[in-house]
Amino acid sequence: MTQEFDAIVASAQAAFTEARTPADLENAKAQYVGKSGRITELMKGLAALPVDEKKSRGAAINVAKQAIEAALNERRQALADAELQTQLKAEALDVSLPGRVREPGGLHPVSLTLERIEQIFASMGFDVADGPEVESDWHSFTSLNNPPNHPARSMQDTFYVDIDGDDGIPYNLRPHTSPMQVRFAHQHIKKYAEAVQRGEPMPEIRVIAPGRTYRVDSDATHSPMFHQCEGLWLGENVSFKDLKVVFTDFCRTFFESDDLALRFRPSFFPFTEPSAEIDIQFQSGPLAGKWLEVAGSGQVHPNVVRNMGLDPEKHIGFAFGMGPDRLTMLRYGVNDLRLFFEGDIRFLKQFR
Repeated sequence: MTQEFDAIVASAQAAFTEARTPADLENAKAQYVGKSGRITELMKGLAALPVDEKKSRGAAINVAKQAIEAALNERRQALADAELQTQLKAEALDVSLPGRVREPGGLHPVSLTLERIEQIFASMGFDVADGPEVESDWHSFTSLNNPPNHPARSMQDTFYVDIDGDDGIPYNLRPHTSPMQVRFAHQHIKKYAEAVQRGEPMPEIRVIAPGRTYRVDSDATHSPMFHQCEGLWLGENVSFKDLKVVFTDFCRTFFESDDLALRFRPSFFPFTEPSAEIDIQFQSGPLAGKWLEVAGSGQVHPNVVRNMGLDPEKHIGFAFGMGPDRLTMLRYGVNDLRLFFEGDIRFLKQFR
């Protein structure tokens, strides 16, 4: 009898050893201790035996069953250990590789330029204004002496939204930050009126309005979304000479160079009269000798002053509009505007 059970145990141990996966092992287990396994069948046969033989044979079957279960558990553990080792090997860390460090972030190069512009003009006493990017037709065009169907509007072709204003004309994505000229004046008109009533000179309007703008343009030097910084200085005795002094000082400070020439070319803008394009020329470096357009400017048109709620006979001054994106390209030597907005971290990380 002992030889019979030893043979069953040995057969089970061999079957378990041959099992290469947990599924194979469960199949082998079923052959011995499953519902129809050999040990189970032997235990069912005890019922037909005499009491004395049942007792001794039952004890021997239990010993064999325990040996088989021990061999089964041992093989289960061996397969689990092997699977763990395979997983650890597949997911092993190469400790010789450099660690993954979270690199510090930084401001976008255009944001750096906007901050620089704001700091320079703040040192000259200019306020910084902010306004809506979705504007009414009146603020974007008409208030700036650019009425409906005026041919100058085609130079500022913009995007429209499916919302009509009070005048029945759809709202637009602002093509420039010039609407802040009128908005800023309207926000402070009460303060100006009170000063005049007290017999005091009207406080000067000295403000810049940097921000995002939108036009139907897209090439190496234009983007459908771009940035602009509008500037305005109105007072009782502000002249074109002041415009030249202010903008020359700004450019030389921005580019950190006194070796910089400026010229003002006659031009046309509906919101200024006279108007001028502003060009700069570097005297040294890769751009030396080239005239580069950086801004438009001019004396604020009387109609625009009236739309601010002010008297153009008393309040005169200048306005200018420049592109921070263009200034960023010149400052850092970038020749394609689209690089700023493609989100390539390899390009942007150079400006941290």
